[in-house]
Amino acid sequence: MATSAPARTLTDEEKFDLIVSNTQEVMRPDIIRAILPVRPLEIFWGTATTGRPHAAYFVPAIKIAQFLRAGCKVKVLLADLHGFLDADKAPESTLENRAMYYERVVGALLRSVGVDLNNLQFVRGSSYQLTPAFSRDLLRLSKRVSVHDAVKASSEIVKSTGDPVMPDGIYPMMQLLDEEYLGVDAEFGGIDQRKTFALANDTIAKAMGFKTRAHLMNPMVPGLSGGKMSSSIPKSKVDLLDEPATIKKKIAKAVCAPGQVEGNGILAFIQHVLLPYSQLQSPDGKAAISVVLKDQSEASIFTSFTEVKDAYKADDLTPQIAKKLVTEGLIKLTTSIRKEFEADSEWQHLAQAAYDNPVPSHTEKGKQRKDARKKQKAEPIDAAEEGSSMTSQ
Repeated sequence: MATSAPARTLTDEEKFDLIVSNTQEVMRPDIIRAILPVRPLEIFWGTATTGRPHAAYFVPAIKIAQFLRAGCKVKVLLADLHGFLDADKAPESTLENRAMYYERVVGALLRSVGVDLNNLQFVRGSSYQLTPAFSRDLLRLSKRVSVHDAVKASSEIVKSTGDPVMPDGIYPMMQLLDEEYLGVDAEFGGIDQRKTFALANDTIAKAMGFKTRAHLMNPMVPGLSGGKMSSSIPKSKVDLLDEPATIKKKIAKAVCAPGQVEGNGILAFIQHVLLPYSQLQSPDGKAAISVVLKDQSEASIFTSFTEVKDAYKADDLTPQIAKKLVTEGLIKLTTSIRKEFEADSEWQHLAQAAYDNPVPSHTEKGKQRKDARKKQKAEPIDAAEEGSSMTSQ
């Protein structure tokens, strides 16, 4: 488990800079600036308990670590009912098990980047979203928000299955109320939630008389095969429980065009995870990544993503070197998560109950490999079939 560097007292301006660092957009930063000199900022990050969390979750994990370093009070919302509303990504029968699985894996993820879980609070959405008070406020809000605006607000985050259905409009309105019921000053999420955040900014004070919150958005991390990293696209992601050999194989096959920075998932991981992680671990609070560049024998030190980009465009930092850097970083960060999983039989049972394709336990993995070797000895390999399976990976 990683441990953070000894804390250095930050000025209010340094706290603000750390809170907004690596975000793509911040709505109402004035709210944050006004609170910091007076008291700790209270902020929440919500995650719908749908597909199994993957390596892109390191991006919010790092931001949560930065929020805590800046003295913020942080709540992690396990949005079980939102997962249920989102095109039934989380069937009702799985809600409890998936919420418990998420709390296990997100907790292990946060510990891996040095977060002390005593400094934050996990909250289950259904713990208050099914109360009479929340239901009454949801009805009040529904009278003030048009169907068009509600469905538009969820268009980037709710999976479309054709014509809009009622949950498409209920989903963002519940998220607007989450801010009030969690008692926070700000909400943090991906840029795909911008329309929901804009609706909150425009509506919540006028419609409900609740205070307006600040909203911080991180960019969406490109997947390994291009596009968004997603639980539903296996080739696009690295699972948090993948073994080192699997991580190496996946990163080796990742799209990483020479000289191309935009849409490059490998470079995005360096920018949003490895650099800020090194900053959190540094006693002086400065980022530093050591790497031996092409045709060099001595290591170079990157202290900013601008330096990384310049080296990549100049082909000093080649795709192979960048992939090696990310592979080593991912293996380091996921090792403690995987060990916790393998030592926790209850977590393994939760994985089986929560998902149709559970992650095998350490013992089951060994049995599967042994069975595969027996099958390989017993059956001849068809050359055409082998070639087909190779290209499909």
